[in-house]
Amino acid sequence: MPSFDEVLKEAGEFGRFQKRVFFLLCQTGITFSFLFASVVFLGKAPGSFWCRIPGAAELSERCGWALEEERNFTVLPLRLGNGSSIGECERLDVTWDTSVSCASPLAHYGNHSVGNLPLATCHDNWVYKHPHSSIVSEYNLVCSNAWMLDLSQAILNLGFLTGAFTLGYAADRYGRILIYLLSCLGDGICGIIVAFAPNFTVFLIFRFLQGVFGKGTWMTCYVIVTEIVGSDQRIVGIVIQIFFTLGIMILPGIAYLIPTWQGLQLAISLPNFLFLLYYWVVPESPRWLLTRKKGEKALKIMHNIAKHNGKYLSPHYSEITVSNEEVSNPSFLDLVRTPRMRRNTLILMYAWFTSALIYQGLVMRLGIVGGNLFLDFFISGAVELPAALLILVTIDRIGRRLPFAISNIVAGIACLITAFLPEDIPWLKTTVATVGRLGITMAFEIVYLVNSELYPTTLRNFGVSLCSSLCDLGGIIAPFLLFRLAAIWLELPLIIFSILAVVCGLLVLLLPETKGISLPETVEDVEQLSSHFGKCGKKQKHQDTNSYI
Repeated sequence: MPSFDEVLKEAGEFGRFQKRVFFLLCQTGITFSFLFASVVFLGKAPGSFWCRIPGAAELSERCGWALEEERNFTVLPLRLGNGSSIGECERLDVTWDTSVSCASPLAHYGNHSVGNLPLATCHDNWVYKHPHSSIVSEYNLVCSNAWMLDLSQAILNLGFLTGAFTLGYAADRYGRILIYLLSCLGDGICGIIVAFAPNFTVFLIFRFLQGVFGKGTWMTCYVIVTEIVGSDQRIVGIVIQIFFTLGIMILPGIAYLIPTWQGLQLAISLPNFLFLLYYWVVPESPRWLLTRKKGEKALKIMHNIAKHNGKYLSPHYSEITVSNEEVSNPSFLDLVRTPRMRRNTLILMYAWFTSALIYQGLVMRLGIVGGNLFLDFFISGAVELPAALLILVTIDRIGRRLPFAISNIVAGIACLITAFLPEDIPWLKTTVATVGRLGITMAFEIVYLVNSELYPTTLRNFGVSLCSSLCDLGGIIAPFLLFRLAAIWLELPLIIFSILAVVCGLLVLLLPETKGISLPETVEDVEQLSSHFGKCGKKQKHQDTNSYI
């Protein structure tokens, strides 16, 4: 009875059929990147704003003031009395009523008493020059409420974390394509509700749910792609992330053309409904069907794949076996019970956490450093394309470990240098920061590959799922770390990023090199791998592709 890998080799490991499915599912990477990085534009600074004095709206209407006139009457006296205040987070503690003069509303306080007028903290009475440009102005996420913007991104990442476990389990139990289609539907519906959320609480609830379903789309599309290609086609795991980068590059163009946050939210959410058409063109994973004892359906799909690839399956292929069976109910203890498994697990968890935290931190930092946000964001995305090319060129020549370590160390050093470069040399500061973004992007993409190569077949799916969950934990912490530390000193987050990245680079050197080594089948195989070269130094024969992001 032939194994699935043997049948796939005869049907074509990466023929016309797989290339079509691969291209279609890669589009999910674009929409997922929209969701991943959208906070930079959804939560961009709303421009000028000030705190309105109670009664000012009625008086402004009675006096026929334009907004600029009202601002002058509100903010200028405040500046006279308190030169450090610009009227954004505090106001004069006075009330304007019908007795107030339109020409000089503060006249009855006297010219010399303005500096002695009491001040009050502003809570919910802000006026914005561009009131619907971002969620910041829509939900008053300014001053003492500024941390709520951090919360919105943390909630999204919490959704990613939840989706990784819940929909990952569902995809194992109910099928890849079913969960993919349901996730696309949920992502689109939740995205629409987010765009029309009546208050910030509803916004957060459905942004969390959009994160859950968004992670489901990205995770399952990655798994489907890797499960229908041959074991030697590892390149698909890197190439699919190039489409994520393309989304990062496209996003600023969409944000530039659509000035309101609601319009942008709809633009990045509605494409998910188009993916529902994949029901007719993307089949269920035959590898998954075999694990669920549905060999006839799997064989029918394999015949269809062979037909589209111009191949022909032998008639004696009436049944297929699965060579890689997963153990039931693996636990965290299985990953740390033996010395080298424990070392690999802890280092990989830290690498996932660090890569996600620094990557998201550098992406969101573009929204607070000034300059041309749209152009800077596009350039920072474009620099990720060389990262994928460098990985493809180096991993099969130099290996995994050295590029993994160097990319982290380069990212850390670049962040440190950027923090201390003077502001009057913007081109140099941008160039060095771009090198940091290139380095952490390479590290982020390599960890996907290395993680699956360092676990035995029986624990690979569970090990990758557990370690990559630290990616979402890093994403939850990133906005708080960035925005709160930047409030102390704009470059302080870069110092933290540099320390984390350099430590990660040094730890990665303790991992075994997996270039040219067959994937470990058992825990004993992992224990035989050394930091220099493993005893399993055979040419790679296969790769388990049931690994989640």
